[in-house]
Amino acid sequence: MKKVLIAGVTGYLGKFVLHEFKKQGYWVRALVRNSTKLDSLNGYYKDIDEVFIGEVTNPSSIKEVCKDIDIVFSSVGITKQKDNLTYMDVDYQANKNLLEEAVKEGVSKFIYISVFNAGKLNHLKGIEAKLRFEKELKESGLDHSIIYPNGFFSDMLEYINMAQSGRGYVFGSGEYRINPIHGQDLAQVCVTAATEKTRSISVGGPDTVTHNEILKMAFKAFDKNEKISKIPIWLRNLLLVVLRTCTSVKIYGPLEFFMTVLAVDMVAPEYGTRHLKDFFLESANNASDSMI
Repeated sequence: MKKVLIAGVTGYLGKFVLHEFKKQGYWVRALVRNSTKLDSLNGYYKDIDEVFIGEVTNPSSIKEVCKDIDIVFSSVGITKQKDNLTYMDVDYQANKNLLEEAVKEGVSKFIYISVFNAGKLNHLKGIEAKLRFEKELKESGLDHSIIYPNGFFSDMLEYINMAQSGRGYVFGSGEYRINPIHGQDLAQVCVTAATEKTRSISVGGPDTVTHNEILKMAFKAFDKNEKISKIPIWLRNLLLVVLRTCTSVKIYGPLEFFMTVLAVDMVAPEYGTRHLKDFFLESANNASDSMI
């Protein structure tokens, strides 16, 4: 039985990857910062064979985390800024710490989650850090796969929030396109990569839609009238300049990424069977149940 280490197990994608590896017969070790983080896994916790407590940004705390491990999977990265950590601390250095342990222990494969179109978005701080780690991974000598999803269903919750508030916003015409992917569909791609030789995998979901269409789906899920405001691209560009000048990277970084990817096409090869419309309906039902 092959053994896999999962770093980033308590994130949106991590729990689906954990379940998929277990379903396909792997033994799973989960790396977490502290045991309380495991509470967020709910029923997925049962798929873990062993827990390793360590802080991936602190190399001394993860010594031997890859001992007897065949495959390392990492989705470690900052999605929302917290603590005093930077993108270089997490997206680059934390993954490098993990990579060094993998090399030391002779791991056979390293699977890393990056971002679709990373090469074209390298002016963004978060992407710069990811690309720097990718370079380390490629030069490490380890067999590896780098997976480039173009957006998770969880990212689309911002549209749910806008629909609930009664008004949605898009940049420009709102006709930029994206095909985000459900975590469970992406997990299947990740686990398949463990036994394949493909080193670069770009992937999106089965539905390619415009941002206008996404908002319309969200309003429909809540049975609300559509109210969509369009923000001119010049105003977006001005906001980016102001944010870059007047705020720290801690605040500016996530907003810069969000405002950038909403103003370009992010269409990746389609994969999977789970649809955004159904995700929105489920989210709306859950919101209604929580109000009862």
